[in-house]
Amino acid sequence: MELTPPGPRGVPPLFARLVDDSALFPPSDAAMPEALKAHFASRGGDKAGVLGVFLCQASRLPELITELIKIKPAEPLPLSLIIDTGLGGVPKAISIVESRSELLALKMVEMPAPSDVDEMWLERVSEFVPEDVVRVVEPRRGVGWLDGVQKVIEHGSRPKIRCGGPSPENFPAVDEVADFLSVVAGSTGATFKATNSLHRAVRHTADDGIEHHGFLNLIVATARCLSGGDVRAALAETDSAVLAEEARALSDEAAKAVRTMFASYACDEFDRPVGDLIELGLLSSE
Repeated sequence: MELTPPGPRGVPPLFARLVDDSALFPPSDAAMPEALKAHFASRGGDKAGVLGVFLCQASRLPELITELIKIKPAEPLPLSLIIDTGLGGVPKAISIVESRSELLALKMVEMPAPSDVDEMWLERVSEFVPEDVVRVVEPRRGVGWLDGVQKVIEHGSRPKIRCGGPSPENFPAVDEVADFLSVVAGSTGATFKATNSLHRAVRHTADDGIEHHGFLNLIVATARCLSGGDVRAALAETDSAVLAEEARALSDEAAKAVRTMFASYACDEFDRPVGDLIELGLLSSE
């Protein structure tokens, strides 16, 4: 992971490549041309260092390639391939991406795990995805969920935690997130990814009446998990000043440790998390 300030004017290592672009997914469900136009605009902007990969479903690869041919990007688009065609469709999807290396650079492959997180299934994931591509697997929350997270880590993939969705049951409780972080932190060198409903930096009650997790809460909670602090309190914190001050106080070494564990999260609106970080004084407004 690139952890030195990578943006045109530099961003703090704590936020480097933090936000993956999920504009094609709910709630935005953006059309492909609009999603790519916005992505390339962000990639060319002053806060490009915060931007990670572009997420696209395997089933929409032909559409993505068609639009990229029109755009003619100067460099291949860093891509995370979201497998919505089943495990059996992975080799074909990867082959399509690799055949268009002038347009696409495959960085990550993400997929949901079967309900039992079968070890043979995980071995096939390892076989299908090239070694230089990050594998991300999402175990379903429920009975035996944390055992599934552990299996994913043991097979060399990154576990993914879904922090929200279209209904209240899609939002994990603070205790569930804390337990997930504990499992990841307990495995040497393990890394995780987060997704869904992390549009804002700080935990808040949204217009739908549901309490949404904040990505800054997750960053601070990860730091506390690594240093033996109160993880649950960090996840539940709603005072933005408290979280911002704690994040600001992290040393460069601590920030790198946090981001080694918390790789990135998916968001459909890049401007919102960047705007929150600027408002909190964690990113320069220039």
